[in-house]
Amino acid sequence: MLTVQPAPAPATAPAKPAANASAKERRAFGKALRAEVPLGSHADFQRPAAARDPLALLVEQGASRVPELLPIRYGRMVETPFTYFRGSARVMAADLTASPRSGLAVQMCGDAHLSNFGLSGSPERRLIFDVNDFDETLPGPFEYDVKRLVASLVVAGRANGFSGKKRRAIAVAAGARYRAEMAAYAAARDIDVWYSHVDSDELLQQLSARLDAARRKRLVEAFARARSRDSVQAFGKLTEMVDGHAQLRSQPPLIVPLRELISDSEGYVEKALREVLRQYRSSMQADHRLLLERYRYVDMARKVVGVGSVGTRCWVVLLTGRDDDDPLILQLKEATPSVHAEFVGRSKYSNQGQRVVAGQRLMQQASDIFLGWHRTAGVDGVTRDFYVRQLKDWKGSFVIEELRSEGLRMYGEVCAWSLARAHARSGDRIAIAGYLGSSSTFEEALAEFGETYADVTEGDLRQLSDAITAGQLPAVLGT
Repeated sequence: MLTVQPAPAPATAPAKPAANASAKERRAFGKALRAEVPLGSHADFQRPAAARDPLALLVEQGASRVPELLPIRYGRMVETPFTYFRGSARVMAADLTASPRSGLAVQMCGDAHLSNFGLSGSPERRLIFDVNDFDETLPGPFEYDVKRLVASLVVAGRANGFSGKKRRAIAVAAGARYRAEMAAYAAARDIDVWYSHVDSDELLQQLSARLDAARRKRLVEAFARARSRDSVQAFGKLTEMVDGHAQLRSQPPLIVPLRELISDSEGYVEKALREVLRQYRSSMQADHRLLLERYRYVDMARKVVGVGSVGTRCWVVLLTGRDDDDPLILQLKEATPSVHAEFVGRSKYSNQGQRVVAGQRLMQQASDIFLGWHRTAGVDGVTRDFYVRQLKDWKGSFVIEELRSEGLRMYGEVCAWSLARAHARSGDRIAIAGYLGSSSTFEEALAEFGETYADVTEGDLRQLSDAITAGQLPAVLGT
């Protein structure tokens, strides 16, 4: 089982069961933990007076990023409390050190907010729903992910104008779904847990029963749109024809082709990029590597993505296969240490790209066949780690700001279901189920925590907004 840097434990803490312990012993261990870390204690949160300033944490995080992109990051974060929450994973990672810790470890997503779940395509061409962002993945307490998910629901519910009663119902429903699914996984065989998945047909069936005809139709259309989002669609949006050849379109500052960033009249940079692709191939499965080798390099551009990731180095690479009508667009994204590393322990992987890929493969029911990693020295001489995946592979997401209260509640439950499945694969699901028990105490505590942390988030956002207004931080709005 996974282990993490332990929190200080009382002398009376139950002994951890042996590796070959029975299911009964593992469940009893989880139940006994309630005496040391009561379920109701997860409602508690108060930022310590000595805690590091959240604004300082963000600025420090930006020190290693592309300087000219930081104003875009701050501009995106300051738009709403939810966009601030999306970009402040490091702040919450620091805050969670002051909260109770169960000691039950899983492979954490590390940034399990609502927008980091969505639809994607499996290698067998099934449309599945899963966690889809692993930049901060690391072994850690299971409740860290659940708290971030529930807090994001409350923050989003406030931004959407929902009453306190509706927000509480949404938060409680998500926590209850996580607990119920973990109990179901605890009763399942190990191999069945590994094979478990959340596919579109099952998801549609569950959601449709709770929707009227008009909303059901829109949901089916959203799933259909996800299936159309692939490299061919991205090729049409991101490229243009110049002298009969395709190249990535310049859309500064969000997309800037390499040819506009670096002069490469001698072709040295292009040679280096080809070497990067060769190194990356070695991290792939042999059969997937063979497929990649059929494609040839065409063009490359820097691309701004997300909210919290803005400023990290992210590239899109255009490749073509059989001919120009056979495009493949890969995303190379910089991987830095997880925001949780300084609080729960460093990754066992020295290459941060490998950390991301290993965590993704462990948590996801099916991962991109082009997933891989590499390490390379930039033109500035600094060595950095990257992970690689397809830019588009049946990607689909829901616009959180457009969801009504019932829609947000359903979406939160599906995210909690998916998170429980991912945690059950890597952690001791039986001990976790034993710890959570059969009462509603855990989810009621999460709802309280979510409201408290939403207050903290709104206060931190005001601090960021004030710093921008005072000229202490640069921000570009509306990008």
